[in-house]
Amino acid sequence: MEEFFLDKDIIVICVTAESFPTGVLAAFQKVHSLISDSFSRTTFGISHADKNGTIIYKAAVEESFDGEGEKLGCDTFVIKKGEYISVTIKDFMKDIQSIGKAFKELLSDKRIDPKGACVEKYLNANDVQCMVKLADKLN
Repeated sequence: MEEFFLDKDIIVICVTAESFPTGVLAAFQKVHSLISDSFSRTTFGISHADKNGTIIYKAAVEESFDGEGEKLGCDTFVIKKGEYISVTIKDFMKDIQSIGKAFKELLSDKRIDPKGACVEKYLNANDVQCMVKLADKLN
């Protein structure tokens, strides 16, 4: 596990999966079909549990200009700047369960932001950085 600082907010265009985990692939296919140059942008997966404990999953691509998501009729999400903890998984497709295991480890950290989300940042076709925001420190 490593810590890092995200120095600016990242606004992403999202498609919410109809279910988790079975709807995840379709959500990524949909977001990529809406944005012609999506494969040249950073791709994310964002998840959190609703009040009933159901996982809400969003496939996302970084917005390239302000208002792009709205123009496309899509939801947006802000990955907040600040301190994060993360685990990078190499060749995640060889063990897709490793993503869930990484988030289980990250979510056990007492410092995480209770209002935060689990964020997957796809570094390339093989590697993913699993990250969770830490709670802001009170000065």
